[in-house]
Amino acid sequence: MCGRYAASRGAEDLAGVFEIEKWEPGEALAPDYNVAPTKEVHVVLDRPLKDTGDPRPVRQLRRLKWGLVPSWSKTPEGAARMINARAETVHEKPSYRRAFAARRCVVPADGYYEWVTGRQERDLEVEGKRKRPRKQPYFVLPADGSVFAMAGLYEFWRDRTLPDDHPQAWWATCTVITTEAETTPLAVAPAEGPRTLAEIHPRMPLMLTPDRWDAWLDPSRTDPDELRALLQPPPPGLMRAYPVSTAVSNVRNNGPELLKELDGPEAGTLF
Repeated sequence: MCGRYAASRGAEDLAGVFEIEKWEPGEALAPDYNVAPTKEVHVVLDRPLKDTGDPRPVRQLRRLKWGLVPSWSKTPEGAARMINARAETVHEKPSYRRAFAARRCVVPADGYYEWVTGRQERDLEVEGKRKRPRKQPYFVLPADGSVFAMAGLYEFWRDRTLPDDHPQAWWATCTVITTEAETTPLAVAPAEGPRTLAEIHPRMPLMLTPDRWDAWLDPSRTDPDELRALLQPPPPGLMRAYPVSTAVSNVRNNGPELLKELDGPEAGTLF
């Protein structure tokens, strides 16, 4: 899954990487090293500009709230639970299939966090000596330091309890698509701990390599089979993972120190 990630790249940097045509400097988000559900995040999308009369899709960098609210929802409740959509079923699930056909985006990140329960902690849990075992967080990122471009979907939801001119009348939300985690060896693995992404968690965010960005973002592509072909996992061996401080487990903690690589896990022997 993807329940937390880091996004420290500035809007100007992202605009260059993704060849953005339209973005508002005044709406740029500050670096966030502990992005959690319901936060506002940067996304890249191709969409015609409002009130111009030009139907041409324009690549934009937008601020959306993480946690998708389908356009047909009566209330926004449940958005925090819809932070991920499964690649295997996204084309058919009622909450996602409309967005999959027409409203696809890329969610830029440095990488994502995932938690592993240490062996010693698991033993204590089995023995009933610890009800909530301490988990070791890992940071997963491209080994070459490039942007981690997560496949996503976005939606617009109208709050019918508010007048048309109210600034919160429309919600713009997004979700991250996940796929089965790689079972092949990591490009760079920690000295002690998991050797593959699947040993960290059975799911991972679906990373789109640059050669798929244009096709994924193109709103004129609506054929489900063609779009599903874009959801193939990236080539193996592109990722690295390393242990980070358990401070990241608290969403109130936020800073570059959360990305510091540890010499070993804090939460006991893992394997």
